[in-house]
Amino acid sequence: MTTRHPLLLDLAGRRVVVVGGGPVAARRTRGVLADGADVHVVAPALCEDLADLAAAGAVTWHAREYAPGDLADAWLVHTATGERRTDDAVAAEAEAARTWCVRADDAAASTAWTPAVARAGDVTVAVGAGGDPRRAVALRSALQVQLDTGALPLRRRRPGAGHVTLVGGGPGDPGLITTRGRRALAEADVVVVDRLAPRALLDELEPDVEVVEAGKAPHAHTLTQSEINVLLVERARAGQRVVRLKGGDPFVLGRGGEELAACRAAGVAVEVVPGVTSAIAVPGAADIPVTHRDVARQVTIVSAHDADTDWQTLARLRGTLVLLMGVGRLAEHMSRLASHGLDPATPVAVVEDGTLPTQRTTLGTLADIAARAQEVGVRNPAVVVVGAVASLAAALQGEGDTTAVVAARSAGQAAAPGAARVTSRS
Repeated sequence: MTTRHPLLLDLAGRRVVVVGGGPVAARRTRGVLADGADVHVVAPALCEDLADLAAAGAVTWHAREYAPGDLADAWLVHTATGERRTDDAVAAEAEAARTWCVRADDAAASTAWTPAVARAGDVTVAVGAGGDPRRAVALRSALQVQLDTGALPLRRRRPGAGHVTLVGGGPGDPGLITTRGRRALAEADVVVVDRLAPRALLDELEPDVEVVEAGKAPHAHTLTQSEINVLLVERARAGQRVVRLKGGDPFVLGRGGEELAACRAAGVAVEVVPGVTSAIAVPGAADIPVTHRDVARQVTIVSAHDADTDWQTLARLRGTLVLLMGVGRLAEHMSRLASHGLDPATPVAVVEDGTLPTQRTTLGTLADIAARAQEVGVRNPAVVVVGAVASLAAALQGEGDTTAVVAARSAGQAAAPGAARVTSRS
């Protein structure tokens, strides 16, 4: 094939004519619709996908065979009738009108071609492969993965509008951030990072990306929440792409709602990239399902360092109780739950450094977990799991029988917990 000239077209509001009503025409129609085109479909009958689009008013359907004059005022034409004579006639009219025409039946006879396209935010990569569409699709798919995971250089080089992205980094292991979160980091000019965020990801940033520490250790805040809110707004107004990188999920005890509200109130563009919350993922990494059939059907997540925690209500709840930020006052919390009626034999698990190579699980009961934790030197960050599911860890690791836990739960008893346990991860 001769050299082709690649070009991106602005089809928004412009007339595009698709001749044909089959699946190929439907794929071409969806493509130009996504780009905002005013699409007219000429075909005596439509496949189901096109019929749905026509019924919804997304396209204008001319329910008849193609006729000369159907391409009037068109900026772009796709023909995919499956009939050579009709496609030839469409292409000839388009050529006479100096309108670009994409033929589904004969790429060599086309005057325009649709590349395989990979997109990530405002980045578009079009792939042509010498008339070999399968090769183009394979290349596109590989590029899409690289774009989605932030492996390609996505940072904007020209000035533009600022933006804030609240990214949940997951429970600790950098591999547990979402691909969309990685892409946001690859696009960032400034990263405002928490202490428990997956900090290994910072090593992947370009050297001139600014990293602002906003970590919050107990009773030691690098920045107050108000200062963080102001920082996000100021940097976005200065035209920078700002990522607020948090551990877990921004909206699970992460104050993401406050930051979202601050940005919206200031008129700053902001989006939220959810993350894997440690309240669910850390127990899971320790083989503790927070729900399990016939054992626990509900989960309650509590910020255990709040002074106004209603321990009386928590002690009466059924299911699993997950305490975040509760290690420092573990003995006090367990005592309060017991004093309000929770069985002292209730299994408890404390999982430190969840999902990281240093992960460790300490098992006990409401009555003795604080002593066991002190004995082995449990420290933050850790997640405390209270409930019958804590007894499942040993069984699910092949050291017991889950039916015993289920039977004990059904009888209203607490299954015997294991001893302190160390789990190494690699």
